[in-house]
Amino acid sequence: MKEKDEPAAPRASRAKAAPRNEAVAPSISQDLVFRIFRDNPGKVLSYRQLSRRLGVTTKEQREDIFTHLKSLKQKGLLSLLQNDEYRLTDPGAAYAATEPASGRKTRRNERDPFAATNRRAGRPVETEFGQDPVVHRRREAGFDFPNSDDPSTPHRRPRPEGGGEVITGTVALATASYAFVISEESEQDVRVFTDRLKFALHGDTVRLRLRGSRDGKPVGDVLEVTNRVRPELVGRLYMQGAVGFVKPDNRKVYFEVMVPEEQLHGAQHGDKVLVQITEFPDGDTGHLPVGEVKRSFGKAGQNEAEINAIMAEFGLPFEFPAEVEEESESIPLEIPQSEIERRRDFRHITTFTIDPVDAKDFDDALSIQKLDNGHWEIGVHIADVTHYVRPGMALEKEARYRATSVYLVDRVIPMLPERLSNGLCSLRPNEDKLTFSAVFELDEKGKLYSSWFGKTIIHSDRRFAYEEAQERIEGLDSDYTQEIQLMNSIAKKLCAQRFKQGAISFETQEVKFKLDADGKPLGVYVKERKDAHKMIEEFMLLANRKVAEFVYKLKPRKPRLTMVYRVHDAPDEDRLQNFALFAQKFGHQLDLSNPKKLSAELNDLSSEVVGRPEQNVIQTLAIRTMAKATYTTDPRGHFGLAFEHYSHFTSPIRRYPDMMAHRLLEHYLEGGKNMEVEPIEEECKHSSEREKLAANAERASIKYKQVEFLQDRIGDQFTGVVSGLTEWGLYVEIEENKCEGMVRIADIPGDYYELDKDNYRLVGKNNKRIIQFGDELQVVVKSANLLDRTIDFELVDNRPDSVKRREQEERAASRETRRGYRPEKSSKGGRPGGGGGKPGGNKRRR
Repeated sequence: MKEKDEPAAPRASRAKAAPRNEAVAPSISQDLVFRIFRDNPGKVLSYRQLSRRLGVTTKEQREDIFTHLKSLKQKGLLSLLQNDEYRLTDPGAAYAATEPASGRKTRRNERDPFAATNRRAGRPVETEFGQDPVVHRRREAGFDFPNSDDPSTPHRRPRPEGGGEVITGTVALATASYAFVISEESEQDVRVFTDRLKFALHGDTVRLRLRGSRDGKPVGDVLEVTNRVRPELVGRLYMQGAVGFVKPDNRKVYFEVMVPEEQLHGAQHGDKVLVQITEFPDGDTGHLPVGEVKRSFGKAGQNEAEINAIMAEFGLPFEFPAEVEEESESIPLEIPQSEIERRRDFRHITTFTIDPVDAKDFDDALSIQKLDNGHWEIGVHIADVTHYVRPGMALEKEARYRATSVYLVDRVIPMLPERLSNGLCSLRPNEDKLTFSAVFELDEKGKLYSSWFGKTIIHSDRRFAYEEAQERIEGLDSDYTQEIQLMNSIAKKLCAQRFKQGAISFETQEVKFKLDADGKPLGVYVKERKDAHKMIEEFMLLANRKVAEFVYKLKPRKPRLTMVYRVHDAPDEDRLQNFALFAQKFGHQLDLSNPKKLSAELNDLSSEVVGRPEQNVIQTLAIRTMAKATYTTDPRGHFGLAFEHYSHFTSPIRRYPDMMAHRLLEHYLEGGKNMEVEPIEEECKHSSEREKLAANAERASIKYKQVEFLQDRIGDQFTGVVSGLTEWGLYVEIEENKCEGMVRIADIPGDYYELDKDNYRLVGKNNKRIIQFGDELQVVVKSANLLDRTIDFELVDNRPDSVKRREQEERAASRETRRGYRPEKSSKGGRPGGGGGKPGGNKRRR
């Protein structure tokens, strides 16, 4: 969540400009501005923070600061990072030239009234937070520019009074500088810069006025926020006196929230908190939104605080409502005989489950028996969740809202309460369980002869972990070895048929962690998919496909029977062309001339890159090139699986669309009439959105744990692959654990490098060395910042120490020449000082 053009520095009570009949406020010298940077090494300072520190109260003082910043930047002493954020260009040189060691500490504490408040056990705020805790991200700064009170100033564009078309749309935050408004009234998404958003957040509905275009795309200004969907932020609390300010974790959020003392509710400086915004400023007052702390998760950087903060950031629930828990507890364990009699009984047939070793919710089981004709009957049995969770129940409403279980690194946020997910509905061994089944007659070559769908009762004979099933596939002579080997053989035939029909083989690599009792990562590894995983997957795919086909064919004419489908559209032609050009840089050719052979081309590419350094980069980008799979009532088919019709039927314990599919299938099996499309389509859209949110939360928790893992590996060397390139750095992914960090271009040894965007590479200015996507590099972990979830690497430099020293000296001399630094005395006889600043930082959002 973000901020808009919010001028004034946040304060508990805002200082007002001196009345005209009072003494004129003193001017602010350049030396005084510079000293703030010098005395705060390691910080990035915004214009508004400087105003706060210097107690600015008048327009003239604001103009002074702006003039000094501009002058210091022109001299090369300060660098403008983004918006109005500055840092010292070379902290070491400026500090040494302007400040004797004996005077540092005293003067810093004299000028910083919060020096004592902002320390914990002797640690400065910048150490505690990893960067300046109050950083404001704006494209323009409202009154922060000189003459900003004058609407004609070029730094402050006047609000449009009229003339542009007014439309309504939904906000999609893109960066800290701008958002897009998506509207059915506009063919293109409208870009709105954050100083024109009126504090709108992602998902909010707004009215905006179009005001022309930039770079060929429409731009506009928000006139009114008509609906705020979730006025909450998660971030770190920073105290200034008795007033708190919450700096959002989400880097796209462009504003902070001020929290009055009485609304802190016990939260302390440095805590990770959830704040609810209770008051949004009206117009261009320059105030920040005001909020109330709803939850304090504890000190930022601690495992429980950070994981809970991720849950809050993505709106994930912390607990079930009391009525939901009570309702689940009231469901009887016993299965009535009348219910058993209306179901097909599989309790006498060999049945088992295969799941991860730490799983507790077993929502699918397989049964197998040989038929008299020599064929095999394989049953895919799915927990009959909808038998227990009925429409109108609190359980149903909560499951519909959650829509999916969320699997964070160290915990599961289930869709259903534990009594259902791990108890009543879980297909535990040696217990009778109610199921909804898809039963298939197949031969040993994988040919399908018939399908049956209906309600069943099973009794699982054995609970296998994937590792145990894999041992039997690989030859271990033990219980159910023959059955598992036969089913694995049939599954491989089914898989071969899929790929023959055009299925695509690209797969993402799943990162797993070994955690200690406190959740601290002891190791990171890539989960290996073996035959046992693929066997279960093939039979689940078969059930999902055949359920979808069955419902689709029940009514041969339009309108077809309403069903929940899982669809995956063919990739966009432009994105596919860009991907082909990218793959070509690595010597891989994609022939896109025949759409019918596209899947074969992609599969050939997938095979080509296996074992090569660019494998993960190519496969990841290929998946990103594809459209996203979603839920809908429109049976458009699944491009990636090469299925004409596909549904989700096999995981109702953890996915609400599977519950919808169960209800619809049961309704049609009983001869029910067609269901209305619109309500089900709305539920499909909601489930798709919740699935996307869950995936983002899972990625955030993985990134956090990767950073935490590397915190204890500072200085360690790893082999990595170039996974991204920008103008300020290259991203490297460690091969063994998929942790990704950045190497700053300025820190690459041996030469100065420039980005060649067209060819996805960096090129050395003198030595012409090329660094490109997929290159294998040796890196050393330089830093890992838990609070920002960022990792910094440096390239291994095996050159002699004398060569390294000479290069460092040459670079330092080059910086001095470019700056042309000359100390100047202020009107008060002081000297400009130097401070440190953290460069832009590894702010890539994954």
